[in-house]
Amino acid sequence: MKPGYVLGNRYKIIRSLGEGGMANVYLAHDLVLDREVSVKLLRLDLHDDPQTKKRFQREALAATQLNDPNIVGVYDVGENHGMQYMVMQYVEGMDLKKYIAQNYPIPLPQVINIMEQVLSAVESAHEHGIIHRDLKPQNILIDQNKNIKITDFGIATASFDNSLTQTNTLVGSVHYLSPEQARGSVATKRSDIYSLGIILYELLTGTVPFEGENAVSIALKHFKDQIPSVREFNPAIPQAMENVVYKATAKDPQERYASAKEMAADLRTSLDNRRSGEPRFRENSHCDDETKVLDLKSIQHAKKQAEQDNGQTKEIGQPNHQNNPTAKKSVSHRRWWVGLASGAAVIILFAGWYFNRLVTVPNIDGQSTSQAEKTLAKRHLRVGNITRTTSKVVAKDHVVSIDSPERVRFGRSVDIVLSSGVNSYKMADFVGDDYDHTAAQLRAKGFTVNKEMVYSNEVDEGSIIKQNVSAGSVIKPQNKAITLTVSRGQHKVKIPNFKNKDLNEVQDFANKHHLQVTVIKKNSNKIAVNHVISQTPKAGTKLAENDTIAVQVADTGANLKTTNIQINIPFDGNGGKKENRVQVYISDAYHNLTMEYQDITINQETTINVPFTLRNHQMGAYKVIRNGRTIMSATNITG
Repeated sequence: MKPGYVLGNRYKIIRSLGEGGMANVYLAHDLVLDREVSVKLLRLDLHDDPQTKKRFQREALAATQLNDPNIVGVYDVGENHGMQYMVMQYVEGMDLKKYIAQNYPIPLPQVINIMEQVLSAVESAHEHGIIHRDLKPQNILIDQNKNIKITDFGIATASFDNSLTQTNTLVGSVHYLSPEQARGSVATKRSDIYSLGIILYELLTGTVPFEGENAVSIALKHFKDQIPSVREFNPAIPQAMENVVYKATAKDPQERYASAKEMAADLRTSLDNRRSGEPRFRENSHCDDETKVLDLKSIQHAKKQAEQDNGQTKEIGQPNHQNNPTAKKSVSHRRWWVGLASGAAVIILFAGWYFNRLVTVPNIDGQSTSQAEKTLAKRHLRVGNITRTTSKVVAKDHVVSIDSPERVRFGRSVDIVLSSGVNSYKMADFVGDDYDHTAAQLRAKGFTVNKEMVYSNEVDEGSIIKQNVSAGSVIKPQNKAITLTVSRGQHKVKIPNFKNKDLNEVQDFANKHHLQVTVIKKNSNKIAVNHVISQTPKAGTKLAENDTIAVQVADTGANLKTTNIQINIPFDGNGGKKENRVQVYISDAYHNLTMEYQDITINQETTINVPFTLRNHQMGAYKVIRNGRTIMSATNITG
């Protein structure tokens, strides 16, 4: 897209910020709010790709649900001539990948500060039920003041939704991919925790832990290999901080931090001297479900050692059988039985431990019964008692929760709770209702509720103007997000101090903000002609659209009079028009018909008030142009 193009009649493109696989990003200027924004525009060659469009819409939906200082805000979503776009907060800086490359090594306190901001944003997303699934330094922006913003929720998903997980498909960036994602399993909050551990590793070492010839080989390393030690790169890194990396990147999700908040709390104290003697973190249950085979050589070595120990140990007063053949045979026979008994004891002890050990119950939330049985079987567990409950989000015959401890004995059963179906609701008419109360009711039923704020002269602030799901529709909470358009109240503008300002400046301000102006002339020896002596209301007062500001203006003494004329402008809806552009020109003591007095957009028949200031015996005039054509005029306006 070329610089200068205005998108949606509002966003003027300045320059390109980057190109991606799904969309291109541009720096733009918001002509309405006078600020710089970034615009993500779906690539032209992907407009007809339903999966890409769905992902683009998912990113917009996920981001608009989040309001966190460390997450890039989404201001607007729209479509222009078939081009889908998203308007976001512009962050002036660079992504964390580039920052690490330019600033490594990064001081350890700064590493903690960066990670705390990232963890805070991820915790906020998780609290809203959103799993990012593609956390990486390239999706983390850092501005000149070291403030962090997370972006790109293109493959984010609700914590109960596995619709993006496909067999033999890896979703996410492979260098930061969790082992369960590498296996094709459903991503959970702890999958994001794993990615955060890899990001912390990169901040501490300047590189990723695993490289390979292709994506598959790297993914396998995440699944099989131990994360390298960060202390080998920098011995000054304390063991407590390295332990944060190890715990966050544990192969078993149950061994990781339960939340981003918990990880942040642990990392925050990792430089504390009181933790200087902390031992290295080691996983407890990573191999709980692996079959162990006894090593024959180890058993034979143990047996031989037992025989030597028995041959060398004698009690005081025990007779010496060294020269007694019968005694020798007896001792040898006894040693053989002792060795056999030792080997048998080792086998019995190992078997007793193996078949009675505790096994961590895997996460099966959201899985079907057959999927849950297979997942549990991999840990040598089975499905036990099944109870049912209605659910607001989980589909029928899928697991809502586990009704058993987190760890159970090998081979035991696990009780599960299945969904008996998702409730459906008949949508009510919420127009005119209070938003906060309505949104709380809908969220209690499991709906995702989005809020869009607009100014309104007719609807009270905080009340609902419209809803995207019509009243009477029957929908399920997980199938559609509810978007409620809410009134901001009247758009009010603060009046500046116009004293000593030219009257034209007052009129320009009034035209821009759709205010009415009443002019009162007064002789003055101190204020220049046509400049403001005083104003009502006073400077700093806020006025709504169509309110009136009265100004007293210095005059030479000529007899002037101001009168207000109402002009009724009809709306032209021919050809499906939804808006009309209207330009008004007037002629009076201060204006002529070559000067545009007012430029407005209307969507219905509209009446405007126009003040005419006329001298004695002077006639005023006006003309109204709608969509480029003059539709009315008058030349006989009198005081």
